[in-house]
Amino acid sequence: MANAANGAMQARKYAFLSLGAAIATIVLKLVAYWLTDSVGLLSDALESVVNLAAAVVAIWALTVASRPPDDEHAYGHSKAEYFSSGAESMMILIAAAGIAYTAIERLYSPRPIENVWIGLLVSVVAAVLNGGVAWVLLRAGRTLNAISLRADAHHLLTDVWTSLGVVVGVVLVNLTGWLQLDALIAIAVALNIIWAGWRLLRDTANGLLDIGWPAADQARISEALTPYRAQGIDFHAIRTRIAGQRRFVSLHVLVPGDWSVQRGHMLCEEIERQLRGIGTQITVFTHLEPFEDSASWEDQALDRVEAPTSAP
Repeated sequence: MANAANGAMQARKYAFLSLGAAIATIVLKLVAYWLTDSVGLLSDALESVVNLAAAVVAIWALTVASRPPDDEHAYGHSKAEYFSSGAESMMILIAAAGIAYTAIERLYSPRPIENVWIGLLVSVVAAVLNGGVAWVLLRAGRTLNAISLRADAHHLLTDVWTSLGVVVGVVLVNLTGWLQLDALIAIAVALNIIWAGWRLLRDTANGLLDIGWPAADQARISEALTPYRAQGIDFHAIRTRIAGQRRFVSLHVLVPGDWSVQRGHMLCEEIERQLRGIGTQITVFTHLEPFEDSASWEDQALDRVEAPTSAP
């Protein structure tokens, strides 16, 4: 539990980095919009406002996630991170709607773009800043298993690609003189943001629904249990779930019925140590069971699955 709290506190430090980057890029992109009067650059600036709000929510969520377990939250507060990713996904979708509305309005009332090269230079500087921070957050999010940092990193990367697309579009508007292209690019930016928001919302829902470990990580569990199977030990009812930065695995350990309680307990302790060693912040639950009872357990489980649902 202490490791989970420490991990959340470390992730919180990176969230402050995201906050500072969001403030800096908002200022830069608004300056670029003020210089050019490009609705494409305005849409880019509005997305950075979402980054700022998301960073604030992430700091709050990680502060809550760092709290130790208490009487009402025996497993800790790690799921608070999903409030951050869920709120960010909703803000992304709202920002996309605002961008699309502004772009459609400008599509019917196009205006020339001014001070193109100076404005674009400012926008490129903001994109480079976002790209650097996204790289740092992505590495930290993977190391700490922090969905809030990964969500922020992926959003910043989307922001970088958005900025580059807007820059290319503004250059094309300047070269071709087709003013409506600025608004069309802003609409494309809005659609891209909607896609990013939807993916983030899906990941948040999976987390709240206790999604299991990825297949590659479950394979590592099987590898850790293989030496015990070679000794005649067996396992079933292996279940995994992810809750914020924490991971849980439970399993039944099948041993000969004539084993002593002490011998079975020592084996379970050893297995739990092995499974905790395959990653960080892993909690393992084992249930010792004699081979003689495993068949009846499986029959009961099958009966529960196949039992017909009675009509209301």
